[in-house]
Amino acid sequence: MSFVWLWTDMLVWVLMLALIGAIRSIRRSEQSRKQWFQILKSPIAMSAAIVLSFYLLLALLDSVHFQFTPTQSTASVEASSAPVHNQGVLSVLDLLLQHLRDQTERTYSAPFATHEYSTSLSYDEAGEVSQVYRPLQFGGQHLKEGRSVLDDVMVKTALPFLFSCLLIAIIFIIHLSWGFIQTRGNYIDYYENQPDPENELPWGAAYLTLFLLFFLFSWFYYLSQFYHVLGTDKVGQDVLYQAVKSIRTGVLIGLLTTLVMLPLALILGISAGYFKGWVDDVIQYLYTTLNSIPGVLLIAAAVLVMQVMMSNHSDWFGTTEERADLRLLFLILILGLTSWTGLCRLLRAETLKISQVEYVNAAKSFGLGPFKIIKNHITPNLMHLVLIALVLDFSALVLAEAVLTYVGVGVDPTTSSWGNMINQARLEMAREPMVWWSLFSAFAFMFTLVLAANLFSDRVQTVLDPRRKN
Repeated sequence: MSFVWLWTDMLVWVLMLALIGAIRSIRRSEQSRKQWFQILKSPIAMSAAIVLSFYLLLALLDSVHFQFTPTQSTASVEASSAPVHNQGVLSVLDLLLQHLRDQTERTYSAPFATHEYSTSLSYDEAGEVSQVYRPLQFGGQHLKEGRSVLDDVMVKTALPFLFSCLLIAIIFIIHLSWGFIQTRGNYIDYYENQPDPENELPWGAAYLTLFLLFFLFSWFYYLSQFYHVLGTDKVGQDVLYQAVKSIRTGVLIGLLTTLVMLPLALILGISAGYFKGWVDDVIQYLYTTLNSIPGVLLIAAAVLVMQVMMSNHSDWFGTTEERADLRLLFLILILGLTSWTGLCRLLRAETLKISQVEYVNAAKSFGLGPFKIIKNHITPNLMHLVLIALVLDFSALVLAEAVLTYVGVGVDPTTSSWGNMINQARLEMAREPMVWWSLFSAFAFMFTLVLAANLFSDRVQTVLDPRRKN
């Protein structure tokens, strides 16, 4: 086994290290701790943060790739004329969902079905032709004669439920133990003597959200070993596997694009607002020109140029996964280069206001250089706007990937994404009988991520935006 580091894998782990550094910085700052405490004090924000963390965890599991290369002894190689093939580039998530990758059917099958969705020609012993629903190769074939799918699912639901209760109990015991250690044994007295009981985080909402996530994930995972829980597509691939694998693409589009747009927006926006003059004129001309071009047309043109370049230099890529990953990276860069203008304009306006306040004028009179003033006085007062803008843009970028892939200028067709699932569902919705579960699965997973991001961003904006405070 050898590890394979794709470009997006390295970037997402760099982003995780930066996130860990940001958390440590927040813990050292009392003001930042109070702000984030107020954000997570809302039960809705706490639940949304847990859902986003769950999506991020699945994306990280899908961002550790490796490749199995089977080895043979010299004698066996000489004795066998069969070539040795690689098993392809896999991730940790692929290993966890190995049974979904292997249990492929012949064609469409509905969720929890035991037979194919459409009829096929069948020849009996007498040579007569008839239309029949063929039984699936894997889905529901464990059922005994006379037992219905509903009864079997109800019985098998008990194990995921007990497993989820056990996990919640373990987490609760660890939570109590940590509180006992932190209070040096006076855990009960500490909580009985709290001056303000409202200063507690909404642990009830947190535990309820964790239980629902554990139960849904374990329920889907356990039942997927017996059924195709969300059905199969045209070539018999499991739709649940495709929807879960698409999480990485959506999360990476939302997170990594910020690595591109944030430096541009910060540097250009602050420079335009602080230095003014010809610097402000040049930067305003730049982002005004970009805004005058329709975003979809600009992105489509850049993606088409990228596709031509990749087609002319196919020797750059060793595997199909590397080619698809590089196209995803280029799409992230293109979205970042076309998405910084809104934040840049906002930072410019705020910098114009901050640069005229008394403490900035005092710093100038004491002889501080412009870069020290920007670093020590202007940038810290802009970070709440940056955080609000980034959280708000996350859901928009996730939706942008789905729209761009739907119109054919998004990620590679071999890359698992909700946009590809929606694009493939166009013809499925028009056939008779209608195949609805691919579109429904992509919509449900994407809707959950976007809803959680919007709810969390609304709380962040309420707490951090001074204009929205009472």
